[in-house]
Amino acid sequence: MSSIDLTQIRPPLPDAAANANLRDYDAIYKRSIEDPEGFWAEQARELEWYAPWDQVLDASAAPFYKWFVGGRTNVVLNALDRHVRLGSPRRNQLALIWEGEPGDTRQFTYLDLHREVCRFANVLIALGLKKGDRVAIYMGRVPEQAIAMLACAKLGIVHTVVYGGLSVEALRSRVADAQARLIITADGGWLNGKIVALKSIADEAARATPSVEKLIVVKRTAQEVAMQPGRDLWWHALMTPAVSAQCETVPLDAEDLFFTIYTSGSTGAPKGIAHTVGGYLVDVHAALKWVLDFKPGDTLFCTSDAGWIVGHSIVLYGPLMAGITTVMYEGAPGFPNPERWWTIIEKYGVTLFFTAPTGVRGLMRFGDEPPQRHDLSSLRLLACAGEPLNPEAWRWFYEVIGRGVTPVVDNWWQTETSRPMIAGFISMPIKPGSCCRPVPGVVLDIVDDEGRSLPPGQEGALVIKTPWPGMLRTIYRDPRNATSISTGQDIRESI
Repeated sequence: MSSIDLTQIRPPLPDAAANANLRDYDAIYKRSIEDPEGFWAEQARELEWYAPWDQVLDASAAPFYKWFVGGRTNVVLNALDRHVRLGSPRRNQLALIWEGEPGDTRQFTYLDLHREVCRFANVLIALGLKKGDRVAIYMGRVPEQAIAMLACAKLGIVHTVVYGGLSVEALRSRVADAQARLIITADGGWLNGKIVALKSIADEAARATPSVEKLIVVKRTAQEVAMQPGRDLWWHALMTPAVSAQCETVPLDAEDLFFTIYTSGSTGAPKGIAHTVGGYLVDVHAALKWVLDFKPGDTLFCTSDAGWIVGHSIVLYGPLMAGITTVMYEGAPGFPNPERWWTIIEKYGVTLFFTAPTGVRGLMRFGDEPPQRHDLSSLRLLACAGEPLNPEAWRWFYEVIGRGVTPVVDNWWQTETSRPMIAGFISMPIKPGSCCRPVPGVVLDIVDDEGRSLPPGQEGALVIKTPWPGMLRTIYRDPRNATSISTGQDIRESI
């Protein structure tokens, strides 16, 4: 592997058709900070609305900002419904490609996925669930996870997805805080060739949570599990051919609660970050078209789980709103060997690959040969987020996985922000080890402990100075603490 002079800013792969090249970035960013309401109104018009908004931004109760006040929309209207209308070029295009850890696969066109989401939405209606109810989703990365999320969103049911590797107490605390009426889980999940006993964990959490009325169980690993009569229901027994594949999408107010997603709880009890409908959709749609440079025909493989915000925005809602294909992989990157991700990229012709620096560093230790045994030439963009991507890992990712031509887009964001806030861009100079520039609409500063701006080169706290549509609205059931949630971090590396 040739060495890279990490003191130099590396030019990315030239791409004159990128959605945000250097000249466009300057103009777009300037417009976004000089006329933010006009700018965000323009972005919102790229999506479909049942009713237009009366006010782009209501700052009267700051810091509890409201966006697109009076507007009515739904993620399913934009991620599925508009793509499956007669005459739509995306109707029979692949929406979701799924690969299980044992090697089984399933594929869904936009029309297929729309039908499954409608059918499960009808199941939820038959169980008495309605707009505003809460549902917890606790399973591995299987298609039913995405179908359940979309079906809840379609009806205005608030979902909270809990990572399938968390403990009984972690699940119980989240389900209890959400006051969920329903847990959607699976008998088990595959990870590193072993079965994760999801159903038994869900059972214990449900027993300790009086709000839970039902458990819906996906049969994934087929080991024997205890089913409590009157409470537990098999997914496949509910999703019979008799269930209609037609279901109206519920128009939701832009400020209706969309989903809650819980922080890790490293500073105490997990906090339910609340995201609302309109601002989240607009923000994610706009940011990803620039950061990930979505184009028609793209196939995106993001390795995250929907238990994290990346799994919501990058795996599911973002790519489906953009009308591209998203790949979901169930298992571990090293099973049955450290070539699994590279096999998937080659097999499905992945064009956009998004992962965490931990994953890059973990596979980097196996050397160059595993990825070099695969044709990765379909890739046109590599992206990382989650923690700093150190220059050495950047270099390996760029030279070995990207063959020295595919740009590596690092980006920084949080559960609270919905989407990338700082990022590299595919047609702009990229500095290894840096997350580069603010995404349009984001006003940043580096300040000292007193909140005073610091000059370039000095370390301090990163702050976001103005509101953006996808920002958290509150902490679920704890609005008093919402104003203390930090949307910055202590910077220890150059931006």
